[in-house]
Order: sequence, then structure tokens, then C-alpha cells
Amino acid sequence: MLTLMQAVENGANTAEALQELVTILMRLIELKNPKLFLHSQQVANYAVSIAAKMRLPRDEIERIRVAAILHDIGHLTVPNSVLVKLPYLSTREQSVYKNHCNAGSFMLENIPICQEIVPYIRYHHERWDGQGYPKRLKGVNIPLGARVIAVANHYDRFINPCTQHWVKTKKEAVRELNNHSGTAFDPDVVRAFVDSLG
Repeated sequence: MLTLMQAVENGANTAEALQELVTILMRLIELKNPKLFLHSQQVANYAVSIAAKMRLPRDEIERIRVAAILHDIGHLTVPNSVLVKLPYLSTREQSVYKNHCNAGSFMLENIPICQEIVPYIRYHHERWDGQGYPKRLKGVNIPLGARVIAVANHYDRFINPCTQHWVKTKKEAVRELNNHSGTAFDPDVVRAFVDSLG
């Protein structure tokens, strides 16, 4: 198997080089936290379902898939001592945790093949009502890919939490999404996801 740099230097196409990068980064996530690795895969699966239900173009669905699988890459910069305490963090720990959005996007922003997915990773914790982070973007100012990942991420955190503190059933998780539709989440994205669940 070629290394990422060899693939790029040998003129491998963008899709191959990006897949090689994803493989390398996901291996790092798996080494850090196997549950986070599984979460990333699940969020990507849910995000693709949403994007397909919204009838987005195939290339956009692929961008969302890659961004979703890498959405928590910034967790590599967050100490495990903080991650194991989720959701019960001190103010200082909360600040460290919230920086994972920026950290993840900073890791990728100088890689040419990642330019289109960086905003989806950076803004996946923004909220429809403007109360999210890191930039407090509101409504359609949040990139659509980030809005899709936000819904998929929230759902998976409830269905398959990294901790057992707040596990929910599918029905409870859907109710939670509907309750936050129009405040935390884009109502169109929530609707598409609930429809995709059947």
C-alpha cells in the first residue's frame, strides 16, 4: 500500500489520495479511542442517509461522508482524561473539548484535497439558532454539510454513546431531534433524517 505522500507524488487521483488520508487518520482515532472510531463510522453512515434523502448530488454526498468520518479528528488533541468525563466537564475542560472543531480543521486546512470538507468539520457543532460553537453561525450561514453532520452526530451520541451516562432508545433519540428542530438543528435536515429512519 502506498503512503499518502507517495500516492500524491505518483499522480494518484484525488479520490485515492483522500481515501488514503482517511485511512491513516482513522487508524489514529482507533488507536486513541475505539469507541470514537466506531462513532465516526456511524455518523458517516447516518450523514450519507440524510444527504441521500435530501437528494443532494453524488459528489456532495461523498464530501459529506468524508467530512462525517473525520468530524471528530480534532479529538486527537483532547486528553483522554477529558473525553472520559463527557458530558460532565468543568469549565476549563469544556473549553479544551470545544476546541476540537478548530483543531480538526487546522489539521486538514493546508492539505489541498481537504479544502472542501474543512468547513463541515469546523462547524459541525454550530446550532441553527446561533448558539453553537466555534463561530456562533446561524441558520443557512452554517454549511449544509455541517448541518447534516450535526444531526447525525447528535443522534449517534444518544443511540451509541461513548459513555453510558445518557444512552437513549431510538424513539427517545428521534423525539430529542424533533424537540431541537429549529433551535439546535436545521428542520429540513431533521425531517430528512427521521424519514430515512423509517
